[in-house]
Order: sequence, then C-alpha cells, then structure tokens
Amino acid sequence: MDLSKIKTLIDFVGQSTITELTVTEKDTTVRIFRTCPSSGGMTSSDAPPVASIPAEISAPDTASIPVHAPIFGVLHAAPAPGENAFIRAGDTVEAGQTLFIVEAMKVFNPIVASRAGRVLSITAIDGSEVEAGDILAEIA
Repeated sequence: MDLSKIKTLIDFVGQSTITELTVTEKDTTVRIFRTCPSSGGMTSSDAPPVASIPAEISAPDTASIPVHAPIFGVLHAAPAPGENAFIRAGDTVEAGQTLFIVEAMKVFNPIVASRAGRVLSITAIDGSEVEAGDILAEIA
C-alpha cells in the first residue's frame, strides 16, 4: 500500500466519526485509530487519527506487535485438552508457528505468528470467548 493511500485513509478517519479503521491490501495491513487525549480541551472528534502500520514497515524488528483474534470464538491454547500450551510467555517463536486455535462454529482456526520473536505476554485465557480484534498475545 503506498503512502498516498495511507494518507487518504488517515484523512478519512480524521473527518469522520469512526474511531478505528483497518484496511488490508496484499500483505500490508494498516490500522488507523483515533484516541481521546487524557487532558486538554480537545474532544475525541478533535483528536488527530493515529496510523498503526505493521512493524516490518514502520519500525525495526525489535518493536513488539500484538497478536489479534481474527474472529469471534472459543480460544484454545493447546492442540488438545490436557496437552501443553502452544506457547508460554518468554518462549521464542518462528514466523508461521501456531500460537492459538480459535474455534468458531465447530471450525478450528489456527492463529499463527506473523514473524519470529519472543512472546512478551499472553493476555488470552484458555477456553474463554474472544472477539474479533481482541489482543491474544504480544511478540517482540
């Protein structure tokens, strides 16, 4: 995705009432969101939008990236009941490695690491329901 498209999307979010927009084109995902400042006279509609571009584009590989649930469903941290979890905080993972499984309508959807790195934190609980967009873990 070229910078002119990203700028257009940022302008769109800045002029609209939406607070978040995620657009994927080929292998690039751009997430633009508007946050409310904690103090000052600005309202949420006055706050400038902020673009979040994947770490491989905007920052070196040392930046942490969140792992999001792509769909609503039940989170499974292990391949089967009673087995070890796919990952634990502090583990090193490879790109494409399965981190979780989200079960939706009896379909098991693997959630894989988008890049290699170290698992900083796991925020999801095994067996809990997750919403699309929930942060499941963070990889540095």
